[in-house]
Amino acid sequence: MNRQAATVALVNRLKFKHLALLVALDDTRNVHQAADAINVAQPSASRMLGDIEEAFGFLLFERNARGMQPTPLGVVTLAYARRALAELTRFAEDLDVKRRGGHGQLTVGAIMGAAPDLLAMAVASLKTERPLLNVRILGETSDQVVQLLHRREVDLALGRLTSPLQHNDFSFEPLAREPLVLVVRVRHPLISRSSVALHELMEWPWVAQPITSPARVLFEEELARAGLATPVNLTECASIFATLQLLENFDAIAMLPESVVRDHVRGKLLVALPIEIGKSLPGFGILTRKGEPLAEPAEHFVGLLRRFSQPFDTEHGAPLAHTPAH
Repeated sequence: MNRQAATVALVNRLKFKHLALLVALDDTRNVHQAADAINVAQPSASRMLGDIEEAFGFLLFERNARGMQPTPLGVVTLAYARRALAELTRFAEDLDVKRRGGHGQLTVGAIMGAAPDLLAMAVASLKTERPLLNVRILGETSDQVVQLLHRREVDLALGRLTSPLQHNDFSFEPLAREPLVLVVRVRHPLISRSSVALHELMEWPWVAQPITSPARVLFEEELARAGLATPVNLTECASIFATLQLLENFDAIAMLPESVVRDHVRGKLLVALPIEIGKSLPGFGILTRKGEPLAEPAEHFVGLLRRFSQPFDTEHGAPLAHTPAH
């Protein structure tokens, strides 16, 4: 069989149900759980996997005592399956929105630091102009939004690159800084202090983002420069909302974007500690997939982000002022 005939045969045999199974297997590494995820019986899932591997002409997974591990060619195939399934899902959702009289769909990945200001203003303006455009916002941290962009689950993202080689896959346009502050609840013993050093905070409980996030990497770098070890009493939490809830319920410290905690500080739920931190965190911006033009709604949204980002260069460069308790 020549190469063209083999390609046609592969295309004719592969179905989107096969792609769904591959994505489920990649997520679970277990045939039974993957079968449940796509609503088929386990024997059917096993037969489908056998058909897929026969169509490709190589094994996608190695079966061993630890479960199922993708082969090197399997990793490439699974990445394609995830992209293709995400594209189909978004196409179907967009088509359904238009069928019901809407104006399509825009899906954006965004870090929480951009949400209270830049993202909120851009989305509000967009929805005022196009009320029937369905807008979806996903993610919280840069590592999450970059993964969403890589999996083609979002049209574009607001965040920052998280590894040195990602510039090969994504374009980055800087928009604004993201000042960080250390915050505690209003009943925390530290709020009576007019000054505090980083080493004095190490014995307190901390809530921090996962080590894969740029803010956490920066936090660890600041500790290293100060000759300090990671706090022993530390809770990792990827959710900003959950972090805020934790802070309000016990005497923990967290490093969070100023824009996220601003209203909590003004509402006297949290207090910013009198210490500067995180100045070297790079600014966030627009992330897009290289070599892939944006659809018109996404391109228009980028224009709104650029317009609303201008005031942030001068107005939001300083952290919240610390006000000691009286």
